[in-house]
Amino acid sequence: MKCIFTMLIAALLLSGCSKDSDALYEGEQQNKLPSETSQPETAGRSIGSKVMMQAFYWDVPAGGTWWNTVSGKVPSWASAGIDAIWLPPATKAQNGPFSMGYDPFDYYDFGSYNQMGSTETRFGSLSEIQSLISTAHNNDLSVIADIVINHNSGGASQYNPFTSGSTYTDFQPASGLFTRSYYDFHPNDVHAYDSGSFGGFPDLCHDKVYVQNWLYNNSNSIAKYYKNVMGFDGWRFDYVKGFEPWVVKNFKNAAGGFAVGEYWDGNAATLDWWTGQAEASAFDFACYYKMRDAFGNNDLTQLNGDMLLKRNSYRAVTFVANHDTDEIYNNKLLAYAYILTHEGYPCVFYRDYEEWLDKNKLNNLIWIHNNKASGGTSYLYADNDEYVARRNGSPGLIVYINISNSWQERWVDTNWSNTVIKDFTGNSGWEPTTQGDSWVKIQAPPNSYTVWSVK
Repeated sequence: MKCIFTMLIAALLLSGCSKDSDALYEGEQQNKLPSETSQPETAGRSIGSKVMMQAFYWDVPAGGTWWNTVSGKVPSWASAGIDAIWLPPATKAQNGPFSMGYDPFDYYDFGSYNQMGSTETRFGSLSEIQSLISTAHNNDLSVIADIVINHNSGGASQYNPFTSGSTYTDFQPASGLFTRSYYDFHPNDVHAYDSGSFGGFPDLCHDKVYVQNWLYNNSNSIAKYYKNVMGFDGWRFDYVKGFEPWVVKNFKNAAGGFAVGEYWDGNAATLDWWTGQAEASAFDFACYYKMRDAFGNNDLTQLNGDMLLKRNSYRAVTFVANHDTDEIYNNKLLAYAYILTHEGYPCVFYRDYEEWLDKNKLNNLIWIHNNKASGGTSYLYADNDEYVARRNGSPGLIVYINISNSWQERWVDTNWSNTVIKDFTGNSGWEPTTQGDSWVKIQAPPNSYTVWSVK
């Protein structure tokens, strides 16, 4: 018993006492900060009014070239109507030059310390990500950082009195910032587990004041450092089922900016609950799964189902694919026609845009989203093959999706009387005139879509 007590006291001296004197600890580490220079103010940019680009995919080319690759594409993305780019986790992880960043080790090493097998990250060096962020800002694009604060990886083995064995929880990053021990993970002296563990990695205890200080309270906290020094404008939180919603709220309140969580759940009510608790947006997995079922099972009535965008469009980030899931194989471009004409903040997946789909058609849909898709939505018609909806803003639009193998026509009620309208996708050559009662006949080609609005 005395032996255990002695070990606990020693551990407190190693880890816990720094928590009680965190301001002093922070001051002592000032000289270990990398030599980043503060980024320009971002007040002129906004996120959420246009379209987000997920600027990576799983296993992008290694070798430290990715930040430069993205930098080269930023001007054309901005011209196309993108207003924000979401980057992968940007700091050094356990697998060093091979890691996609989701096994974080040193939250302050953006490619400037020789640790975990490399100086650069998989994506590049500190100077290259600084250049990328500056290039994005110069093109009026916001930059969203991927924040992984549930689990860590790469710690050294140490005796852990809470498990009566050894755990890989001794984190001594080369930056000297946010060192961690078993007291900062689960189990510990606060509680034995948290909301959700991931992959067997040590999971951070967000009830620890020390952890809270380094994540968002200190002047050199991750939240404030990423915002004020690196110049990030927003935050994508990975695996938010692994910690309580107030963590996201506190981080966002400390740093400001846009926040979206990966709450991987197809229940729209659950997503709506989480966004309210976190005071942040969420990826609309309910919409994603409805689209998967609609286009995969030839049943467009699924698009009338419950989604976050229908409960709270302001908090919904819609998507067709991402680095984790890509299950919409049939009529994928039609799924983009859905999210880019409906409410919510659409996110376009890099490989869909740059490699797999017709970029010109995606650019056309992005233009339609940014210039025509406004106001609330009226759902006009849906069956197995056809779906029609109307956006009621100014100027608004009508989208007609057809997954049958033949042309389809349908009379619809518009918001325009005695007005010439056109299909802004170019998939139909019609330019009909609405009747005095605002009704008009529109059409859609087989396995395609049209989007109608005033000329």
